[in-house]
Amino acid sequence: MKELIKKVVETFGVSGSEGNIRKVLEEEIRPYVDEVRTDVLGNLICHKKPTTGGAGAAGAAAHAPKVMLAAHMDQIGLMVTHIDDNGFLRFGNVGGVSPLTLLMNRMVFQNGTVGVVGMEKIDDPKDLRLDKLFLDIGATDRASAEKKVQIGDTCTFATAMVDLGDRLVSRAMDDRVACAILVEAAKNLKATENDVYFVFTVQEEVGLRGARTAAFGVDPDLGIAVDVTRTGDTPKTITMECGLGKGAAIKVKDAAIMVHPAVRAFLVDTAKAGGIKYQMEVLEQGGTDAGAIHLTKAGVPSGVISIPTRYLHSPSEMVDLGDVRACVDLIVKALEKKVPF
Repeated sequence: MKELIKKVVETFGVSGSEGNIRKVLEEEIRPYVDEVRTDVLGNLICHKKPTTGGAGAAGAAAHAPKVMLAAHMDQIGLMVTHIDDNGFLRFGNVGGVSPLTLLMNRMVFQNGTVGVVGMEKIDDPKDLRLDKLFLDIGATDRASAEKKVQIGDTCTFATAMVDLGDRLVSRAMDDRVACAILVEAAKNLKATENDVYFVFTVQEEVGLRGARTAAFGVDPDLGIAVDVTRTGDTPKTITMECGLGKGAAIKVKDAAIMVHPAVRAFLVDTAKAGGIKYQMEVLEQGGTDAGAIHLTKAGVPSGVISIPTRYLHSPSEMVDLGDVRACVDLIVKALEKKVPF
């Protein structure tokens, strides 16, 4: 798992530019599914057909519940909006990026160009905003800068994964750790009575866009998003039950969804029956792909399995490997038998 997580978190894929990470994920999951396709928006849709059923393969497929698991493969970043005469870049955000996490950090573009985030002189730290920041790529003028980057190019944090033993730190754990979980779940799901779709979505960080179209196309009977969530286990932080090392988090609600009671109960019962460590999650702000999935067509019973993560939307997001494994186990156990939806 560590090698897989390292591979996916260190692959470039800012929202709208997911080509590199899509290729990596396709290579990783293809041996464990029956069909792989990419839809118009760029979602990677991986289909694992039912492997059990008294009426044979065709009969099993015809009567199997359709389950869609979604993990978004895009990451937050910046987009170049202006290059001045001295070669400094101005930028806008792609997803939720805070000036505090950007300042003096190194950023990397898809072509490998690296820059440092600097700031104008300000008199009060409260005045620190994105429009007070610039990116220094070492250019001496506009012409030399344009040889490296163009208006509209995107970049993200230039950080590699750090292995702390039972815990890992990296950029893009949101949501590449969930992508790794789906790959591992597909690998470990030897037999299923369900028609399963492992979907790696695009543009979640800018409005759940990929999940909306993917869910419309798949038309599932059950939707489960797999994503990170905040924690309440650091000194004097927000009041929240979720913490690292306490197991897979089963969502109750967030700002985009009130989880279907039957889905929540199904996941809790599955965790209890399988002896899988779990915790309940109530997230007061933020949302996941489930927010789009559950409103698709006439509605889809949906839930969320979350990975507690410290320091979200920063270059140093931290997860616990025990929680990661618990999420894999929960997904596999939930899919082995026919889901009640």
